[in-house]
Amino acid sequence: MSFTLHLGDCLEVLRTLPDDSIDSVVTDPPYGIRFMGKSWDGADIEQRAAYRAGMPSHAEACGPNGGHRSVAAEAGKYDLTPKGMRAFQAFTLEWASECLRVLKPGGHLLSFAAARTYHHMAVGIEMAGFEIRDQIMWVFGSGFPKSHNLKGDRAGWGTALKPAHEPICMARKPLTGTVADNVQRHGTGAINIDACRVEAVDAERLAKHWDRETTIDMRGGNFVGGRSGGVLQTTEASALGRWPANLVHDGSPEVVAMFPAEAGASAPVKGSEPTANGFSGSVAYSGMMGRVQGAFHGDSGSAARFFYCAKASRKDRNEGLHSGVTPAVATSATMRNIEDADWSARNGNHHPTVKPTDLMAYLCRLVTPAGGLVLDPFTGSGSTGKAAIREGFRFIGCELDPEYLTIARARIEHEVTQQALKNQQPDLFG
Repeated sequence: MSFTLHLGDCLEVLRTLPDDSIDSVVTDPPYGIRFMGKSWDGADIEQRAAYRAGMPSHAEACGPNGGHRSVAAEAGKYDLTPKGMRAFQAFTLEWASECLRVLKPGGHLLSFAAARTYHHMAVGIEMAGFEIRDQIMWVFGSGFPKSHNLKGDRAGWGTALKPAHEPICMARKPLTGTVADNVQRHGTGAINIDACRVEAVDAERLAKHWDRETTIDMRGGNFVGGRSGGVLQTTEASALGRWPANLVHDGSPEVVAMFPAEAGASAPVKGSEPTANGFSGSVAYSGMMGRVQGAFHGDSGSAARFFYCAKASRKDRNEGLHSGVTPAVATSATMRNIEDADWSARNGNHHPTVKPTDLMAYLCRLVTPAGGLVLDPFTGSGSTGKAAIREGFRFIGCELDPEYLTIARARIEHEVTQQALKNQQPDLFG
């Protein structure tokens, strides 16, 4: 298990990597909204564009047309105007084009985004030459609405919904020949379904994320939630587990309660006479045929049928780092408290957008062949690298901020040590 971390602009670093050398790209790039005023989501992009404008055409940081002030100079600003979004899209096109070059044919790219700017990121990725294959949704219950609430006769009106998901763009570099040919030649082009199947009966595990009022009755294969009133039902599925879906959730009561107890719909499907599999496959709308109870294409069991992963815990964030026991913000902190907190003064991992290792491990496992090489051009505090090492992959990361790179290195090195300890053979002779 090896990893390499590069300090610097990801575009300059990517240009040093050979063509067709990377198996997968799993990344969490800047969202183009100047998140919490962080320079990597705005000012750094502007500085690079200004550098491009003032350099001769032979400079590595310049585009194919020589030194010029790219519209990407405006990317990252909290600006949803057409000009601002064109800038963000151009910024995405730059890094996605380099990712396309270094990926092996059929290699996958998974990239997080913000709900408001996802479409421009996806277009930039597509314009770079990728095929958009899907969109994975990570749904969670712990988001804070950042709304400007009105007063007076407009009390009760605001400007924002509660954030409850982050979209992940799933794209693929064009294949060489058929999928089978491409996988045989390069090891890439397909996704690892069996390695990412969801446990068939995982109610007990899911319940661990619930509050103390949750009561569990495993005798009938069901458990009933506490405060939320949600009901989770599990039934037997394939021995390998349920087919992975393009939805991931955090297991919180808020999210689990949003799912109907039955899979696929909140009301029974209307169809013809049931077969041995419980459903004939035809659907009627006239009301002449009876309802087929439980007929949901062989799937069942509320939110338990999806992979779930809570947001990064304090333990996950700080493994391998020296950290104090006092958090930077209280559990009940508002978005304003979070923005105003002095994160850099706290020991441990103070990166504001840490993704959970379990989620990144799931994503790496989904799109990376055994022993493959994972690239993250926007490494941040190293969650993708930590996850890649945990899954037995090799890793290359790029990070612009020296402080975050130090955190990433410590977290990844800690994971390397942990995996080495797990893999040690016992000394039978003491």
